[in-house]
Amino acid sequence: MVCATTLQRKMLLLPVWASMLLGLLMGFVPVVGMEPTEGAKSDFDHAPNTEPLPSSSGTNCSQLTLKLEFSSKVVEHEYIIAFTGYFSAKARSLYISSALRNSGDRTLEWHIVPRQNPASDFPSDFELVHIRQASPSSLLTLEDHPYIKRVTPQRKVFRMLKYIPSPETAAPCNATRQSWQSSRPFRRTSLSLGSGFWHATGRHSSRRLLRAIPRHVAQILQADVLWQMGHTGSGVKVAVFDTGLSEKHPHFKNVKERTNWTNEKTLDDGLGHGTFVAGVIASMRECQGFAPDSELHIFRVFTNNQVSYTSWFLDAFNYAILKKIDVLNLSIGGPDFMDHPFVDKVWELTANRVIMVSAIGNDGPLYGTLNNPADQMDVIGVGGIDFEDNIARFSSRGMTTWELPGGYGRVKPDIVTYGSGVRGSGLKEGCRSLSGTSVASPVVAGAVTLLVSTVLNRELVNPASMKQALIASARRLPGVNMFEQGHGKLDLIRAYQILNSYKPQASLSPSYIDLTECPYMWPYCSQPIYYGGMPTIVNVTILNGMGVTGRIVDKPIWQPYLPQNGDHIDVAVSYSPVLWPWAGYLAVSISVAKKAASWEGVAQGHVMVTVVSPAENDSEAGGELTSTVKLPIKVKIVPTPPRSKRVLWDQYHNLRYPPGYFPRDNLRMKNDPLDWNGDHIHTNFRDMYQHLRSMGYFVEVLGAPITCFDASQYGTLLMVDSEEEYFPEEITKLRRDIDNGLSLIIFSDWYNTSVMRKVKFYDENTRQWWMPDTGGANVPALNDLISVWGMAFSDGLYEGDFTLADHDMYYASGCSIARFPEDGIVIAKNLKDQGLEVLKQETAVVEGVPILGLYQTPSDGGGRIALYGDSNCIDDSHRQKDCFWMLDALLQYTSYSMTPPSLSHSHSRVAPPTGTERPLPQRLEGNHLYRYSKVLEPHLGDPKPRPLPACPHLSWAKPQPLNETAPSNLWKHQKLLSVDLDKVALPNVRAYRPQVRPLSPGESGAWDIPGGIMPGRYNQEVGQTIPVFAFLGAMVVLSFFVVQLTKSKSKPKRRKPRIKRPTYLQQQQQTTTGKTPGV
Repeated sequence: MVCATTLQRKMLLLPVWASMLLGLLMGFVPVVGMEPTEGAKSDFDHAPNTEPLPSSSGTNCSQLTLKLEFSSKVVEHEYIIAFTGYFSAKARSLYISSALRNSGDRTLEWHIVPRQNPASDFPSDFELVHIRQASPSSLLTLEDHPYIKRVTPQRKVFRMLKYIPSPETAAPCNATRQSWQSSRPFRRTSLSLGSGFWHATGRHSSRRLLRAIPRHVAQILQADVLWQMGHTGSGVKVAVFDTGLSEKHPHFKNVKERTNWTNEKTLDDGLGHGTFVAGVIASMRECQGFAPDSELHIFRVFTNNQVSYTSWFLDAFNYAILKKIDVLNLSIGGPDFMDHPFVDKVWELTANRVIMVSAIGNDGPLYGTLNNPADQMDVIGVGGIDFEDNIARFSSRGMTTWELPGGYGRVKPDIVTYGSGVRGSGLKEGCRSLSGTSVASPVVAGAVTLLVSTVLNRELVNPASMKQALIASARRLPGVNMFEQGHGKLDLIRAYQILNSYKPQASLSPSYIDLTECPYMWPYCSQPIYYGGMPTIVNVTILNGMGVTGRIVDKPIWQPYLPQNGDHIDVAVSYSPVLWPWAGYLAVSISVAKKAASWEGVAQGHVMVTVVSPAENDSEAGGELTSTVKLPIKVKIVPTPPRSKRVLWDQYHNLRYPPGYFPRDNLRMKNDPLDWNGDHIHTNFRDMYQHLRSMGYFVEVLGAPITCFDASQYGTLLMVDSEEEYFPEEITKLRRDIDNGLSLIIFSDWYNTSVMRKVKFYDENTRQWWMPDTGGANVPALNDLISVWGMAFSDGLYEGDFTLADHDMYYASGCSIARFPEDGIVIAKNLKDQGLEVLKQETAVVEGVPILGLYQTPSDGGGRIALYGDSNCIDDSHRQKDCFWMLDALLQYTSYSMTPPSLSHSHSRVAPPTGTERPLPQRLEGNHLYRYSKVLEPHLGDPKPRPLPACPHLSWAKPQPLNETAPSNLWKHQKLLSVDLDKVALPNVRAYRPQVRPLSPGESGAWDIPGGIMPGRYNQEVGQTIPVFAFLGAMVVLSFFVVQLTKSKSKPKRRKPRIKRPTYLQQQQQTTTGKTPGV
């Protein structure tokens, strides 16, 4: 019985071992080295700005929320002098001294600021000069030199990191807590540090046990498929412009060069941001990067105090060109797309075949918040998503605003990828999870580096061809529009398939125009087109993969499909005369033909464009490469709506930063002082536009002077937050239009010259003590426009909460109505005097401030006018309480002459002000609005209006009709030429397992991959081999017990002498033991 008892114990242990092994296989039971289920909270309340990111060596996972504050300091007397070419240091000095001698100022003190960095030994195209008390004439004399292109002030930025403890319990490393913060930097800054998105996130609840071990982003995007084929980034030079990297960091094995461009004597990363970015791209262990064999070139362009200068970037960019960098990651950005030295250098970089990847910004969910340089056509702009494929709230949205107000923006971002809760290398060792578009940017940069290494003919790889492969292979996210996701989510394997069957060609972004496809084609799909409406403008980017320069031959051809009613639309096309570098634009204007004024249906056609580029290989026939691309167009046409339903938005008179200092409309927003969102119905007035469409109104955009539209077609002209002046002819025409039935609604904003002088310190991006050239709105210009009806706004500045018609309202830095006709309706409220608070830091409440006025003009059949002193309640930028209900009421009044009873019988109605109490606001003396205005021009004394420009005239393309059926699916139909993803299969994957690298002396073996297995060169296979090892172990254990059981059965038993018992006792024993006694 001893053997039987022992065997029974062994068999009882069998299910225990089996359950443990099954637990290992399923990931339920932790093993040695697995990360904990709960992440540790940050130990920092407010760390100094030089403090590195907290170490993650203990848990291999850090939960961080970092807040960044900005400040800046004027770099007095320092100027960047850009030359027309690259010259030696001696030649640059001679040119500058020659130019300054010609200024005639003998007392001028100047010297060249030495720049001790690796680029100082090479020719350069700029110089940093210290000029004491430089006069405007001295700077102009410099720019007059034939070899000097531009003179701009030196810029300096401070960034301070603060660690803010989360009020909630720390979530697991892969769990979710959306803790984000927008700071909207108004200068070029790091897009992770700069916007406070360094924090662990995740959207996975504790019920998702299978997600308890987070996979690394490289594995999620299937980089391991390419690794197993032998592609690991070898031979590709990738540059990281950031905060540096430690020399002996255990995650990196192929750091070719570390360079310091700052004024600190160190190459190491003292903050952790540069290390994290480099790790996402090229880490070889723990939190693996995409291309561990790539050549890392580390450019330290930020100090440990988070300081950087424009000149540092320019020198570093020049050095990257000299080093023939292939891929460059730039996790910085800012709204200033007119920062000429920086933008010009980016163009030069891409023209030298450097593939630049940049983050689009952390200023979402507001639209029109793209950062530069990611908004440039030649740069791959990257947005962020979470691991549930939702667009990250912080990710900036399109459209680009370069083209406003006259045209329309382009589609950006180009592509989106994981940017929330991504794991990367810690400062010294271990991993951490961070969020932000500057996290998504190195994900794409790492993927691009890996893709470049897969191409045998590297001559085919350039900024255009890489972008073509990425956007053609991207996976579109459902329910998301193109200004949020661009072309979709990064698909590494499909991009590999396309890139390895690529032939040089041109392509379009977007590749088709479908005004019926919602929501992807929002806002185009949100409103059908009709006869008499403003032409719909679609700005398409031409990508030229054939060469850095190219041109469009002949003219684009418009070919309508007759079976699909293509002859019901007219198309006009304008385009870049030269495609450089690698890209250009194709602006398509679509309008409805007169014969379709009462027709409803869908019309289709396409535009054919032929692009040629000089062949890099002269052996090519004719020395040129040619590519013809097709742009399908599909629109929804409806009969022209009635006049009362048509609203015209005045875009022409909106100005924004850059180029000038145009302050925010809400002075409470001190951390966001610049008006830089374009003031468009599809950017920061998107919610208002959506509301008007839901109410049945048709909203059109006027990108030309008031003299350029037919007022008889529209019920209401809507002017919101106008900063521009008005031509005298516009004032005359508007008066005539209103007499003939057009109505006008104006949402104004603050304008006070004393406050404008007070807030001059806000303009830090230009590094000059400039005062704003206008207020939140140009009230003196608006008063000139409406003075003929006896109306005017004041220079008062008010804020406060109030109730109007049972709706809660907030007045945010608005003005009041100073003068109004006596037979009009005026609503007044008690508000705080914000101007007094700004100027004297005193608080006072003003009773009966007139804020809303309604007036019916006396002429027969005349229109109506409504004035309101604040636009923040319909602006998405800083809206606290919307007033869309009031806009509805005003449109009912202006379009249908229906006076809202809630306003006409309001207890807040007062007698209209006469304007005799205080003088009307005057323009700020000495302002420089003429520098940025389309209306004013400089003149002796006060600026004068320019001559009224001619109205835009579109040259409609002559149609070449096609009697054939249009393709039904425009998106699927439009792929790169000669590339069919269904036919491009992955090659046979050969077994590939790189060597295991042993630990260095003193290096910790504790890391975050389950199983405690020693990290190898690419431990992406660890997650795959753990189940295999566990399974084999289970088989060995099971085999052991089977063998033991077999032995126990076959081994002869020694019998003991026993007393013969009766038969019935023997039968009872058999039923008890289940065995037959031996003979």
